[in-house]
Amino acid sequence: MMCDASEMLAAALEQMDGIIAGSKAMNYTNGLFDCQSPTSPFLGSLRVLHLLEDLRAALDLMDPEEKESLRSQVSETTAEGLMEWLQSRLVGDLVYQERLSRLESEKECLVLQLSVLTDQVEVQGEKIRDLDSSLEEHHMKLNATEELLQQELLSRSALETEKLELLTEVSSLKLKLAAAEGDCRESEVRSTCLHHHHYIDFYNPCIRMKRSQSTSDDLDDSPESAFRRGGVRATAGPRLGWSRDPQRSNNKYIHPFSRWSKEQVCEWLQNQGLDLYVNQAQQWISSGQTLLKASQHDLEKDMGIRHPLHRKKLQLALQSLGSEEDDAMGKLDYNWVTRWLDDIGLPQYKSQFDEGRVDGRMLHYMTVDDLLGLKVGSVLHHLSIKRAIQVLRINCYDPSCLRRRPTENNPTPAEICQWTNHRVMEWLRSVDLAEYAPNLRGSGVHGGLMVLEPRFNVETMALLLNIPPNKTLLRRHLATNLHLLIGSEAQRLKQEYLENPDYTVLTATAKVKPRRLSFGSFGTLRRKRQEEMEEYVCPMDVQMPQSSSFNKGLCAYEDSLDQLEQVWTIPLTRMPCS
Repeated sequence: MMCDASEMLAAALEQMDGIIAGSKAMNYTNGLFDCQSPTSPFLGSLRVLHLLEDLRAALDLMDPEEKESLRSQVSETTAEGLMEWLQSRLVGDLVYQERLSRLESEKECLVLQLSVLTDQVEVQGEKIRDLDSSLEEHHMKLNATEELLQQELLSRSALETEKLELLTEVSSLKLKLAAAEGDCRESEVRSTCLHHHHYIDFYNPCIRMKRSQSTSDDLDDSPESAFRRGGVRATAGPRLGWSRDPQRSNNKYIHPFSRWSKEQVCEWLQNQGLDLYVNQAQQWISSGQTLLKASQHDLEKDMGIRHPLHRKKLQLALQSLGSEEDDAMGKLDYNWVTRWLDDIGLPQYKSQFDEGRVDGRMLHYMTVDDLLGLKVGSVLHHLSIKRAIQVLRINCYDPSCLRRRPTENNPTPAEICQWTNHRVMEWLRSVDLAEYAPNLRGSGVHGGLMVLEPRFNVETMALLLNIPPNKTLLRRHLATNLHLLIGSEAQRLKQEYLENPDYTVLTATAKVKPRRLSFGSFGTLRRKRQEEMEEYVCPMDVQMPQSSSFNKGLCAYEDSLDQLEQVWTIPLTRMPCS
């Protein structure tokens, strides 16, 4: 801007010089050249000037008396006109000279200002060059800092993944050690029994037996005294996701639940994660039959179970006792579920799930109202939990079915369904999207959501990764790699949903609207069964992909459908304690 001002000032000075020079040239031209042209408009004026010169010369030769007489002969009008003309000529010359002098002074001032502005422009130019060099230096430092931050994030992610793997290995080793200890004790008991020729028979009208599998050291005790508080239980600690060994604990309860003693029921409640109510149970429960006959009001009033999920947990646990099938989902306790939330990318809900004592069996029967009670209000997070439960059903609630590290080559969609949130971030790094991978933390994105959910598409993935819409090449790169990953069958389902006229983009801000019941519908609701009213997060009849690429995972799922139906045929409304 300073350079533009100096150039305009120089142009103004040149224009003023031209005006002054043009004025002088015009005067010279009017006085010398134009008047000598026979066609000049100034020819009459020249004759007037000659006449005036002749008049002046004649007047100089005259005496004063002759001049006075000649003056009396000139009319007053002519004399006044000559006087006005002469005076205007003198005033014009004075004004012109004054104007010329003023322009000369203004020119000097402008030259001085131009020199000052030139110096200022040079100073500002130096400052601009210094600022440019400083800005470039800061850009270099910023890029170096971003690179260090990215490396730190990658290293932390790798360390977290290794930590989870180590915890898994430690947990499995603990379980193996506990199983080995149980086998060792059982072999010792058997050898002792054979040595003394003792056989322990327990009365059980239902079942798993001719000899007891109890681990009690006192082999001469009666069946009622076979149970002792404070006995050895296989645990791997809450931190590792297991609070008990279900197989060993189930072996201790061989009588029907109605014949269990107060101590047995209290320890069973503690194993179920309901140790908060053990004190009330010791004062109120006389045997297992007390719980079987208890109503919802009794549980809330006499045992103080005011948390609705705790009552539901107790109902489902009592229902599972009546089944002769292996309860695979019952082995996943609430500590394992809190770790499962880390795997599916929803660690922000760990405290709510831990407070609700949500275990694998409760996940299987999780409803929309249950999730809203756990403060899970996002539509995306509901779908994430829905598809994660579906993956657990496909894998028969195998606690080690999820994959956290890249161990497979050219994975099938069935294997991708087992990817955790950390594994998805590793995949983003492998396709040159490492700078966007940390944005998936806490998003609920896992392999099952990517493959099984038709509403989850490239647009949703790009929004969660914070890839701007103007970066079309980057979004196209993401779309290409995602389509190659999930396969043609899953992409076809997503495209069909995308072409639906009611389609809306799945975002992290969309909230689940609670179901509102009208006043007139209460009479109808009372006549319905409870399972018809409940809306499961993952319905029992949810459709599965039929592509051949899913065959590996679906075979195990379909083989276990009959078992699951046999285990869960008793509706919730017919539970003993409802």
